[in-house]
Amino acid sequence: MKVAIVHDFLNRLGGAEKVLKVLCEIFPSAPIYTLLYDEKKVGEIFPKNKIKFSKLQTLPNFIKNKYKYFFPILNTFVEEWDFSEYDLVISSSSAFTHGIITPLKTRHIVYCHSPMRSIWDWKEPYIKEQNKNIIINAGIRYFSSQIRQWDLLASKRADLYITNSRNVQKRIKKYYQRDSKIIYPPVCLNRFKIQKNHQNYFLIVSTLTPYKNIELAIKLFNKIGRKLIIIGDGPQKNYLQKISAPNIEFLGFKSDEVVSEYMQNCRALIFPGEEDFGITAVEAMACGKPVLGLNKGGLLETIIPNETGEFFDANNLKSIEDGLGRLILNEKKYDAEKIAKHAEKFSKEKFINEFKTITKI
Repeated sequence: MKVAIVHDFLNRLGGAEKVLKVLCEIFPSAPIYTLLYDEKKVGEIFPKNKIKFSKLQTLPNFIKNKYKYFFPILNTFVEEWDFSEYDLVISSSSAFTHGIITPLKTRHIVYCHSPMRSIWDWKEPYIKEQNKNIIINAGIRYFSSQIRQWDLLASKRADLYITNSRNVQKRIKKYYQRDSKIIYPPVCLNRFKIQKNHQNYFLIVSTLTPYKNIELAIKLFNKIGRKLIIIGDGPQKNYLQKISAPNIEFLGFKSDEVVSEYMQNCRALIFPGEEDFGITAVEAMACGKPVLGLNKGGLLETIIPNETGEFFDANNLKSIEDGLGRLILNEKKYDAEKIAKHAEKFSKEKFINEFKTITKI
């Protein structure tokens, strides 16, 4: 059986790329089709010789680095790929790649991280984040409407939808009117060791974008003065550094090995934003560490209050401060072994077995 894998963008390493990595382990000879590829950032895990590029990749760097301006036509790029030589194509999609066109003989399975949030449930906050004038905002709304029509029609093309949580399953049903099966994202448990002690710092591991809501956590730690370490990079980095007190340390992007070490030695992981699933939270649990998270989205399926962490209910300073207070109050009640045992529900081995079973591979 000849297999291809498709992924929206390979220009950073995040949760979706961790899923992609395991899909590549299941199908080691499969090429990866992607709209845009950055060898410096992802080449160590996804070597260039496995990549099939779109036309976007051929543009000069100063143009393709502004790829979001190609938003209105990116759907046409994924429709140009030819999959006639493949028996199976697997799309790892949170944007356009679920809409590829495959021949009748070719089975198409989508692992949907989420329907494109910037045109569906996150439409207005996304426009606000762009911080543009009224004319540009009107243009964004117009093109979003056009892509939304394409997105709905394109969602009918795949043979099977798999998704990462009940949270995203509801979105798929609401926006695409399609049923989907859940396979939780894979956590490589052997990366982590249970560590019952800590070095008295709290930890955030995240891309630094407005959507991740890191600013709220910074406001909290500015107020309480406790040590917070932030691992990750992104467009908000400079701004977040400017508003941070000296007790908050930014380490930038770090390798998996370094991230694992910081997770093992932290007091707790702070997860201030709403996530589709939130694989980082489970990784911290694999170290026996509790997680403080927003009481929304995929974290509802991983955090058990009083056992694996605590929730805060509202996106404001008082609520997250109350949540951290409960977490600190309950610290002696948390059992590192039980927290790590809970993380086993999301193991890589379980993902592989369930993926093969559901897809009948």
